[in-house]
Amino acid sequence: MSLTGHLAQLEAEAVHIVREATAQARSPVMLFSAGKDSTVLAHIALRAFYPSKPPFPLLHIDSTWEFRDLIAFRDAFANDNGFRLIVHANERGRADGINPFEHGDYYTATMRTEPLKAALDEGRFDIIFGGARRDEDRSRAKERVVSFRSSQHAWDPRQQRAELWQLYNARCAQGQTARVFPLSNWTESDVLAYALARDIPLAPLYFAAPRPVIARKGTYIVVDEHRRMRFEPDDEVVEKTVRFRTLGCWPVTGAIESDASDIASVLAETRSAKVSERQGRLGDGDAGQSLEEKKREGYF
Repeated sequence: MSLTGHLAQLEAEAVHIVREATAQARSPVMLFSAGKDSTVLAHIALRAFYPSKPPFPLLHIDSTWEFRDLIAFRDAFANDNGFRLIVHANERGRADGINPFEHGDYYTATMRTEPLKAALDEGRFDIIFGGARRDEDRSRAKERVVSFRSSQHAWDPRQQRAELWQLYNARCAQGQTARVFPLSNWTESDVLAYALARDIPLAPLYFAAPRPVIARKGTYIVVDEHRRMRFEPDDEVVEKTVRFRTLGCWPVTGAIESDASDIASVLAETRSAKVSERQGRLGDGDAGQSLEEKKREGYF
């Protein structure tokens, strides 16, 4: 399917950003969660450098509580498209049993933020591509396309450079790194429409299928690993046909009831949705840190 004018413009902008930032980088890397945004972004990178392969690896931060289907999709995607895949996890946190059921914000910091910073330091990466979009959250909307971080990976929205006429200065000062977001101006519907137009496979969790769930906090949690699930006394595992709009750690990511089993029907359902996609992230609604506070500490 050919791209519409709107999608063609978004694609051209994203390709331009990837090429420009890579040209200014010493050691670039692309974060890859295997979610819809990072999958589309990786395809943008493939188009940007075709027929060569992108000159950077994919980096996945494994929280140790990832959906099993997502890990399988991640590995197959990297292999099928010739990417070098780096997987980094906090093994000390894994050994200590840090988990999303009991540890809340400490879990996020320990199993996502800290291993991300460690992986970036270890690889000496200066330009880090990510698939975040401005429409996801209010703190995302404050981000520049090229968002600079301190030597400790901290984000200060007041210390960012102006971006005029699609001119992106990604040159880092001593100790700085830059997070670069080529999909900044895309929406959730744009991502899905682009995947449909370019025939890009997405992780199966985005499509409706019968799955074992429990009801919790007004949503459905898929019991991805029965032996590691922390059940409450009134929990009842039932099978429902559900899918996900957003993907995070499986114990704190809510699914929605749906019959949408292909990208076209998922796109139609998304366009008629009345709630934000991130309402499926239970951690975003907790009384702990806001997403902006987490980002100031280095969360992507």
